[in-house]
Amino acid sequence: MADDDDALYVLTAVLLTPAQFPSVLGDDYPEACARLGLEPYAEGYGLVLGQDGEGARWTVATEDVTLVACAVAAWDCGMEYDLSPSESSVAAVLPGWPLALAVAAPGVPAPHDPEPDPQQDGGHDVLVPPDTEQWGPAQRRLGADEIALQWAAWREQVDDEVEFVEAGEQPNESVRRVLDEVRSYLDEPPPPGRIRSAFASGDARTLRADGPGWSMVARTDDIAFLLLDDEPGEVLPVGRGSELPQLLKALDEVALRPAA
Repeated sequence: MADDDDALYVLTAVLLTPAQFPSVLGDDYPEACARLGLEPYAEGYGLVLGQDGEGARWTVATEDVTLVACAVAAWDCGMEYDLSPSESSVAAVLPGWPLALAVAAPGVPAPHDPEPDPQQDGGHDVLVPPDTEQWGPAQRRLGADEIALQWAAWREQVDDEVEFVEAGEQPNESVRRVLDEVRSYLDEPPPPGRIRSAFASGDARTLRADGPGWSMVARTDDIAFLLLDDEPGEVLPVGRGSELPQLLKALDEVALRPAA
């Protein structure tokens, strides 16, 4: 990003917007912003992760969301893109990385946290990735991400005839609680990012909803999967029955969607 000792060797970038943010950072957009000490502005940010000439980890938050979105799209297509936000667009330069990266810049020392700057009074704490070694909110959200990415593989594990509840039975108590909380979002809008909608295939959408202790992944033309903090490693399928289709349709109507 510069030609002097302050150069940042860019390794990757992600969007941090109400409709699209690294869910490992929080159940909603304001929570994800809070982890980085950023104000949850509606326009969002682009996060650029890289190393300086000494190998230290840095995260640059830029208000130029379009620039970062173009870079990410180009990289996804295997194309080169020079991601260099202008200084005027930089909202914050934060020590550390909020996400785990397995890559490093060539020709510089191995990634490490920068040394504290005694000239900066009350500087930002060094960012570190959320702990995903133990089952908890971060790992639960990552699990939901994986299901959304690998929907077909997970769907194959569920009986095509799965019902919302078997005849004469009540749904799992945890399932009912979560569905009630999801439904309450229709009456009282939750913080931005709690309900997101992304392209699936055809006319279908992939829905993602999160809340305190739970995550839901669903397709508007299919079933849903729930993951709960208090049921480590468990993935609970929710069949369509007569209830789920209407709920998913209503959620999609109020969900935030990526700009592109």
